[in-house]
Amino acid sequence: MGYGQALSGLDASAQALDVIGNNIANSATTGFKTARAEFADVYANSLWGSSSTAVGIGTKVAAIAPIFTQGNITTTGNPLDIAINGQGFFREVSNGVTTYSRDGQFSLNATGDIVNSSGAQLTGYPAGPNNTIASTPPQPLTLSTAPVPPSASSTANFTLNLPGNATSPTGTFSPTNPTTYNSSTSMSLYDSLGNAHTLTMYFVKGSGTTPTWNVYGTVDGTALASQLGSMTFNSSGALSGVNSGTATGSTNPAGTMSLSFTPTNGSNPVNVAVSFPSSTQYGVPFAVSSNIQNGYTTGQLAGFSIGSDGTIIGNYTNGQTVAQGQIALANFTNPQGLSALSNNQFAETSASGAPVVGAPGSGSLGTLQSGALEQSTVDLTTELVNMISAQRAYQGNAEMIKTEDQVQQTLMTLR
Repeated sequence: MGYGQALSGLDASAQALDVIGNNIANSATTGFKTARAEFADVYANSLWGSSSTAVGIGTKVAAIAPIFTQGNITTTGNPLDIAINGQGFFREVSNGVTTYSRDGQFSLNATGDIVNSSGAQLTGYPAGPNNTIASTPPQPLTLSTAPVPPSASSTANFTLNLPGNATSPTGTFSPTNPTTYNSSTSMSLYDSLGNAHTLTMYFVKGSGTTPTWNVYGTVDGTALASQLGSMTFNSSGALSGVNSGTATGSTNPAGTMSLSFTPTNGSNPVNVAVSFPSSTQYGVPFAVSSNIQNGYTTGQLAGFSIGSDGTIIGNYTNGQTVAQGQIALANFTNPQGLSALSNNQFAETSASGAPVVGAPGSGSLGTLQSGALEQSTVDLTTELVNMISAQRAYQGNAEMIKTEDQVQQTLMTLR
């Protein structure tokens, strides 16, 4: 008879209370996963093998295992607060060391790197040309604050209705004489330096029996050198042809009119193809449904958003959006085999297996929610009940030691 079993029970119960205390202390820690102490019984080795009457010599803590269940997600409104909904870990790098975390509290440092509170950099896939994401190994993500360069207009699309009951105006067309045209509309075009120029289109109904409309234009109030073109419609009011210049006879409603002008500010000449998709000639007043062109001026970064697939989109003051990168996630065959570090970090081990890295939403990886955080999975009610159980176990082992002492005192007093 000895004290070994009771002492091992006291030690195991104390460690269980430590785990419970750590859980309770981290009940408000973002991304924290509840851990539990896992116990195993202990038997002494025998030279001749095990015996059916062998008595165990106590217990031990076999492992302290985190439980990787999904935590509740709460919104914060901060775009750099990111929650993982599903499996996976953020992949972070600090001084060349890669760690993993479920804590999505990030911010920007002075150089535009996305970092956590300890300065570790969030990794992902950099942006490639034309808003694409490069297929390269994950690397630290940096948000660029450089302005978007301007782009000259090259196409302009108008969807409009020309009144079928309009009468042909008299006299030679003049943009300064409203009696020489039926309707007009304007839009902004941009040159290679990002300067805006006002294009005004004038529509003049022809005098012939065929429903033809002649189109003229001015840029910044200066009339273009020649007529832009003409539009024809069928008897149902649908667009049947678009002609460029003074040509006639087109039966292609998808045709375009060519517009060219040279700004006086030193930029390149502007050449624009003007089209009129889905335009009509009905017996209702002139109306413009849409006017869209593809040029824009330079733009400054006004903000950014993060999609569920981890793509970081920069929003600019000129209305453009540019992909700045994509966050990468990593998953493991055995997440419980990860080594827990401070600052909500985990490290890869041989027990966890090698990480599987990919874009959010691919394979077994979860999706991301920007402006939200995953809360701790600690359930205080459960932990308090576990605390009572561990306390009772500790008291029981203490009573066992007391009983052992009393038995030994009885032996010592035998006569």
